[in-house]
Amino acid sequence: MNAKEWVSWGTSQLEEQQINDAPLDAWYLFEFVTSMSRIDFLLDGDKEIKEEQGKRYEQLIKKRKEHIPLQHLTGVQEFMGYEFFVNENVLIPRQDTETVIEEVLKTAPSGEKMLDVCTGSGCIALSIALLGNYKEVVATDLSNEALFVAKKNAERLLKENETNSFVRFYQGDLFESIPKEEKFDLIVSNPPYIETKECEKLMPEVKDHEPMMALDGREDGLYFYRRIVKEARQYLTDGGWLFFEIGYNQGSALQEIFSSYKEYEDIQIKKDLAGLDRIAAARYKKIK
Repeated sequence: MNAKEWVSWGTSQLEEQQINDAPLDAWYLFEFVTSMSRIDFLLDGDKEIKEEQGKRYEQLIKKRKEHIPLQHLTGVQEFMGYEFFVNENVLIPRQDTETVIEEVLKTAPSGEKMLDVCTGSGCIALSIALLGNYKEVVATDLSNEALFVAKKNAERLLKENETNSFVRFYQGDLFESIPKEEKFDLIVSNPPYIETKECEKLMPEVKDHEPMMALDGREDGLYFYRRIVKEARQYLTDGGWLFFEIGYNQGSALQEIFSSYKEYEDIQIKKDLAGLDRIAAARYKKIK
């Protein structure tokens, strides 16, 4: 079959399984297998595809029909203009999180040190290392498998792109492995924040193929926010910022959590491009 016939076949196969964005996914998998650009496809769609490429495409379409995420099949996801390696051990970076990064870079673009708690793929820590101006960037995660992915991304992205930041990784539960004497001008976290009862309702690509430990925020989805807001006070510099990605219905709850500690001021709840709560932030003020 030629290129157009293969993409048409792939699209119909995915549509039969009601895969979201079937035409796009069929194209991206075809591009991944053949390295054919969209322009070449439009100009030379009648080109016959090599037998081994066709077989590989068939295999990937079959896997996508099983609701394995596209990014797990290609191994990459673009985030903030950079290509991140991803697999089943980390959350796939999402556009919602780009909104958080953009707000961080407006509010706290520079400093001595910043910390990313629950780093996963490293997309937050490394984006700030590359786009901000911090001398040291530290990232922590409970999962060794996730840290392997984050370190792999750091090795490639920091080598390929100019940055003044030095990046370190720690394995542990939230702040567990961070030296007690360390202080940060910025702490950012995208912790698990989905209510346990809601996790079973997630689409198969998420529920069955992304790490549940990075999704489940316990009974009310706020468990990790409460812990981080409480524990971060020991690690923030006077005037340092704490930023979170939050769920669309969690703004009021985060306002209350921050307000329960007199050390936090300038509490902000900001929305994403869809007009939904997406960011919670506050500045730490040391009590004399």
